[in-house]
Amino acid sequence: MTSRAPYPTRASNSHETAGCWMRSGRGSAAYPLILHVQQRRESAGEEAAMQRETSQAAELMSGFAERTGLRGGAETRRYLWTDAFAVINALDLWLTTRDERWRDMATDLVAEVHGVLGRHRSDDSRQGWLGGLDEQEGARHPTSGGLRIGKPLPEREPDAPYDARLEWDRDGQYWHYLTKWMDALSRAARVLDEPECLRYAEELAEGTFPRFLQTSPMGAPMGLAWKMSVDLSRPQVAATSPHDALDGYVTTRWLGRTGAATRLAGEANILRQLAEGRAWGTADPLGLGGLLMDAMRLALLPDRTEVAERLILDILAGVDAGLDHFLRSGTLEAVPSRRLGFREIGLAIGLQALRPLSQAAETSRHLRRAAGPHLDALRKNAGVGRGIVAFWSEPENRRAATWTEHRDINDVMLATVLLDAYADTARATSGEGHRRGLSCPGAAHESPAVHRETRQAGPCHRGCG
Repeated sequence: MTSRAPYPTRASNSHETAGCWMRSGRGSAAYPLILHVQQRRESAGEEAAMQRETSQAAELMSGFAERTGLRGGAETRRYLWTDAFAVINALDLWLTTRDERWRDMATDLVAEVHGVLGRHRSDDSRQGWLGGLDEQEGARHPTSGGLRIGKPLPEREPDAPYDARLEWDRDGQYWHYLTKWMDALSRAARVLDEPECLRYAEELAEGTFPRFLQTSPMGAPMGLAWKMSVDLSRPQVAATSPHDALDGYVTTRWLGRTGAATRLAGEANILRQLAEGRAWGTADPLGLGGLLMDAMRLALLPDRTEVAERLILDILAGVDAGLDHFLRSGTLEAVPSRRLGFREIGLAIGLQALRPLSQAAETSRHLRRAAGPHLDALRKNAGVGRGIVAFWSEPENRRAATWTEHRDINDVMLATVLLDAYADTARATSGEGHRRGLSCPGAAHESPAVHRETRQAGPCHRGCG
């Protein structure tokens, strides 16, 4: 590991020069993304609350970096889902505080994930990059062979019997983890002005999608395998989920939102066919949050199509029904030892997407009319997200084994919701700041001016954790 200074445990406003991936002039105030506009608060109380949330998130992220070997002497421990949210958090903290150490964390984490999860495990007889490239080529194309999940146990051997319980702890590749990483890379590409990150995301999609795709004997697409082997040679769990197809479609469209020509039109077309006309009902809180995150990304597309608007409407209908079912389950009234933090926090993150979703719906008469009743019903439950955040922000509740046994993913996702980082960086990197009338030095094709709006804290098919 490098000998950089520790990540800050408080949100400072340092303007230190970043070392990783920096080009000359980037540390100066002239760099476009440093022109960070922060809206005035309606009251000093709101400003103080935001500062407390930012400081708490910074503390959580610094602890995560130390525990997982990103800083300090701890053994390196990478997990793709958690690391995707951690990159988004680091980007958001950098844009909020201008402290270059958060920029360092984002760039270091990208390099660490590719260098660890893009290669075979140390206890595997195979060594080197997953795609089989030599060291030099693999370093240039670290995502072309996919990225491991980061589970504690090696993958199941081809002739080993299937054990459902053990499979949750075995390594492999998950499509919905890969799409989370593609999303994080696309945000890093814009925030850090690093086009290579977008190339990594596109190469990850190109290299993995054909391996996950399951087809009929006649060659018709049927879905995406739930879990593939580390080398993508065989399904470890062949069952398919339409949610994976939706994630894939939204992500491939999202990668092309900057206006640059995307290489993924063919993949997007197949994924669209697999996702259209589905019912999106689920009572799993993490699944509900994920659906809202997908709907928000579709809504923020600058070239949103009728297909995207139909999907948004279908998603909102499913979430509206599913959230009602979840709330009636009584899960949120249980004691901490009977609750899973990251699953509930995933819902809270998704509920934060309602604001940009609603604003985007106002730009389309059809979407506003069709989705309005669902958005109105969901906005009435915005307090559910705030309640989840308040519950898990209490140190006493975080002493439960259900929190400490999944501390990395819990801490990182709690930081995400405290910062409103998922919605915030999505708006920032899709040019939403321009349409809100805030000052922006660049044209639409340039890096966007970044701003933070007043924040509102607004298996399952996922199997994260």
